[in-house]
Amino acid sequence: MKKTLTGVVVSDKADKTVSVKVERRFMHPLYGKVVTRSQKYAAHDETNEYRLGDRVEILSVRPISKTKTWKVTRLVERPRGIETTAVETEGGNA
Repeated sequence: MKKTLTGVVVSDKADKTVSVKVERRFMHPLYGKVVTRSQKYAAHDETNEYRLGDRVEILSVRPISKTKTWKVTRLVERPRGIETTAVETEGGNA
């Protein structure tokens, strides 16, 4: 059975790959405090459509490369105030 996780894109610099940070929360067995742990996964993004800050769902798949065994299946939420356009900033001094 394939496993699905939900996380936030923390890097989209590589071609056809995004880094997704998945956080999990659990009760500490001894102290009873809620603890947050996170792990980053390299996920395949065929069309380079996912951007920094996007909340995405990833699915476990057969190994695509040495570190990639996950694939982005869908966009759950895009952060507010960030609209992607065809022409991003031109990279010059304004």
